[in-house]
Amino acid sequence: MNQAVSSAAAATPRVVLFDFDGVLVRGDSFSGFLRVRVRRQAWRLALLLPLLPALPLLLLRRRGRRILLHCTVRLLLLGTSLSRYRALAESHARVQALRRGFFVPDAVSALRRHLLRGDRVIVVTGCEEHLARALLQAVRLDGVELVASRLRRSWLGAVPAVHNVGREKLRQMEAHGVEPPFACVYSDAGADLPMLLAAERAVLVNPGESLRARMQARLGSRYAEVEWS
Repeated sequence: MNQAVSSAAAATPRVVLFDFDGVLVRGDSFSGFLRVRVRRQAWRLALLLPLLPALPLLLLRRRGRRILLHCTVRLLLLGTSLSRYRALAESHARVQALRRGFFVPDAVSALRRHLLRGDRVIVVTGCEEHLARALLQAVRLDGVELVASRLRRSWLGAVPAVHNVGREKLRQMEAHGVEPPFACVYSDAGADLPMLLAAERAVLVNPGESLRARMQARLGSRYAEVEWS
């Protein structure tokens, strides 16, 4: 019986999670998409003006920042159908993929090595799923599992449905059928602490001094770091 259990455990691939923004790609990819939208349709900035008086209060608390982000996405995608958004996201991804230095070569290579070892690799990101998928396709990683933020249809256009950040990443992983502990997690963000705490090996990517000190204190012996360029 014990031998059967050991054999089953050996046959189960290790689960390795990669954050996306700041790890596989430089910067915030969805924010980059929205900035391009605003440059091409500057009138959308006027839609954000009613938020200005409440801005100081919204920025004070995490919940306020979530509300601000939710409202900003709604307004900047106002009147954009889900199918139109997907077409725009795919077009944007093709352009971004051509930018030198947009992808982090060391990170992409590390992900490929995990795949070659037989690990189950999942990209877990706050980026919207169609944009993230299109970007992964650009570097021939379209077969990698993806758990991401999602939009939904509404009469206003495409609106946020799931914002996959912080503890929400663990909830979305559970919905995806994968539960802790994870063998390894790569991230560059303190917001991913819940996911990092659920890992046997928590790898911080290019951490600054402040993040390093904070994460080492919380993660203890499971803490590791890499410098990727």
